[in-house]
Amino acid sequence: MNLELIEAAAKRLRGRIRRTPLLHSRLLDRIAGRRVLVKAECLQHTGSFKFRGGWSAISALPGELRSNGVVAFSSGNHAQGVALAATCHGTPSVIVMPRDAPRPKIENTRAFGGEVILYDRAGGENRDAVGARLSEERGLTLIHPFDEPQVIAGQGTVGLEIAAQIEEFGVRRADVLVCCGGGGLTAGIGLALEARAPELRTRPVEPQRFDDVTRSLISGRIERNGTTTGSACDAILTESPGKITFPVLRRLCGPGIVVSDHECLRAMAAAFHHLKIVIEPGGAAALAAALYHPNAVTGETVIVVATGGNVETSLFASALDTYNQYGRAVI
Repeated sequence: MNLELIEAAAKRLRGRIRRTPLLHSRLLDRIAGRRVLVKAECLQHTGSFKFRGGWSAISALPGELRSNGVVAFSSGNHAQGVALAATCHGTPSVIVMPRDAPRPKIENTRAFGGEVILYDRAGGENRDAVGARLSEERGLTLIHPFDEPQVIAGQGTVGLEIAAQIEEFGVRRADVLVCCGGGGLTAGIGLALEARAPELRTRPVEPQRFDDVTRSLISGRIERNGTTTGSACDAILTESPGKITFPVLRRLCGPGIVVSDHECLRAMAAAFHHLKIVIEPGGAAALAAALYHPNAVTGETVIVVATGGNVETSLFASALDTYNQYGRAVI
């Protein structure tokens, strides 16, 4: 993995993705005790940064492989990103999703043109095995959600944008908090910032009980979670960091930060009321770290990547209830 791959992906993505804004609210600053800048990837096509990696990977395929079709596995955001990117390329896509994935994510993946095949995550069925079988049986190219160079390159374009956008805020040094599952986005941003804004430090943020990256950075080896279910942050629940992503994370990232589901719900409400954006629990983890773990962050400014906004209506309503519980000033 290197900057050249990211820059090449940026050229292929030009005119295909949204250059998402870097948002600021003085009320969020007051909660965090420092300036908070939020990179709103929840406003990206399909509602998350995953469209970047999906387009990057599919656009890089040789013509014959692209026409044969692709397969991906995901709880929802990578699923939607790959499905739409494939449809835009005229490429068939098969998406393996857990039966307990949020219903809107399953429905949207179908609406974007993907053939959805459900598997029993809660019962222990292995998505990697299902994806590998489909790839072999149908001659499909697997687009891995994070451990794939062209996917990481596409996600790294978020870092290129942050490096350009911080100039208008006069920021040179800050922690960049990234909601982290397998580490594709975190690694991509880290590589981009290393070259374009080396005084920005990338930090992974994970939910409690699913802090495999945080523990791996401490131990220096890949650590694994015992389960991939049991948190509202479905978008960032993975077994472990990837074989490709972890060496990058180990070299470039600062310590991980771990947040609770409840803190993520509070951050969702804060983002809605103070920035007027919708983010999902897994997409709110980084903001939760900035707002409710201020001692874990250094510097006068913190940059947060709000990675996705695909949330069920009932869960979003529960998040907004925290606004009533805590009130505007302290949410």
